[in-house]
Amino acid sequence: MELPRDQNYELQLKLGDPEVLLLRCGDLTEFPADVIVNAANSELEPGGGVCGAIHRKGGPSIADECRKYVREHGKVPSGGAAATTAGKLPAKYVIHAVGPVWRGGSAGESDVLARCYRRSVGLAGELKLHSIAFPAISTGIYGYPVEQAAWVAIPSLIEALRESKHVVMIAIVLFDKATLDVFARVALAQRKPGSAEPYQIAIVPNG
Repeated sequence: MELPRDQNYELQLKLGDPEVLLLRCGDLTEFPADVIVNAANSELEPGGGVCGAIHRKGGPSIADECRKYVREHGKVPSGGAAATTAGKLPAKYVIHAVGPVWRGGSAGESDVLARCYRRSVGLAGELKLHSIAFPAISTGIYGYPVEQAAWVAIPSLIEALRESKHVVMIAIVLFDKATLDVFARVALAQRKPGSAEPYQIAIVPNG
């Protein structure tokens, strides 16, 4: 299956009815999901990139809850996640997921990143939410190479979606088309467990 070269698109990887994994470009803070995931630091402090955008658009109540969480529970370890209000955002919650800093690939980064995605979906399930939207965790200032991150994120989220009793839609909302193309190629390469059969995939125009 060829990816569109000259236009943005949304890739829909269908695990069942209604379970679906979506990949698209866009503004994560505006995506219509029950919960959006913040690529957070262990202190849950406002930062740059996606983290900064979530705090700016969501308002100070998010940072207030983050500080309260850290006071009561301590810092969030790499691979962990914590939920707070979404403030003024359209989502119901923000899940703050702490991804690994890239150290060359030999320090267990892939395991930590996979745990980060799975824990976030698990937490959304505990909150009985049905949809969750992610950024490409750790690919910004934490330096995780995009293609290697995609090969962790896509299989981890497929597995988490298959196992979840509540979540039926997972989206990865990416900053630009180049990153989307990388994640989309990894999605196209996925096969159903125990077989060489590909998942049902649709590619539709988006903007």
